[in-house]
Amino acid sequence: MLPEPDLSELPQRLGYEFTDPALLRRALSHRSWCAEVGGQPSNERLEFLGDAVLGWVVADLSYRNHSELAEGKLTDLRKSVVNASALAEVAVEIGLGQCLLLGKGEDAAGGRSKPSILSDAFEAVLGAVYVDGGAQPAFALVERLFAERMTSAALRLDRLDYKTVLQELTARLHDTAPVYVISDTGPDHDKRFFATVIVSGVSVGQGEGRSKKTAEQAAAEQAWLALSDQAVSS
Repeated sequence: MLPEPDLSELPQRLGYEFTDPALLRRALSHRSWCAEVGGQPSNERLEFLGDAVLGWVVADLSYRNHSELAEGKLTDLRKSVVNASALAEVAVEIGLGQCLLLGKGEDAAGGRSKPSILSDAFEAVLGAVYVDGGAQPAFALVERLFAERMTSAALRLDRLDYKTVLQELTARLHDTAPVYVISDTGPDHDKRFFATVIVSGVSVGQGEGRSKKTAEQAAAEQAWLALSDQAVSS
């Protein structure tokens, strides 16, 4: 069994001191570790709660701080920060990876830097803060870690055309442009379009819609989220 990480400095990085430190430890307990030690609850229930708390706080901050944005843009703003890539970036900033309780195999496989594990752990920690201290400290934690990101994202929302941001990302990561393969089904008056995004010969996203543009945007969004996750883990 791996030695347990030192969690003594994490509350300071979070800006919250736990009344029940066991909650923080549970929030960092990945199921791979729980399977090895036996009898210990994983962080999955806290992750479920933290996901809901995060959605509430980000929606509240979006509404209060960005009165200039219409409903559709508020949704785009929320998506820009509530995704595995963005949450993993925040988790890295506060040093969450080094604090995770992982099984030997997951640890050896680089689990401490996997976006999915990091983002889930962040949501679990947020859930633990909510259980331990209530809504106010949970709100304050999200506001401190995300408000500035949201302000920056709001300034780029006109660019949150997923085809555009995907093209920028693929140029940076692969020095190439995405290729869209389109197909359709149905009669002319009721067509449905399907798009697949190819990057460096690999399918990285799919989408569908009532128009080519809608299908391409849906496929580009899926591809952008997937490649963003890869960028964080690399």
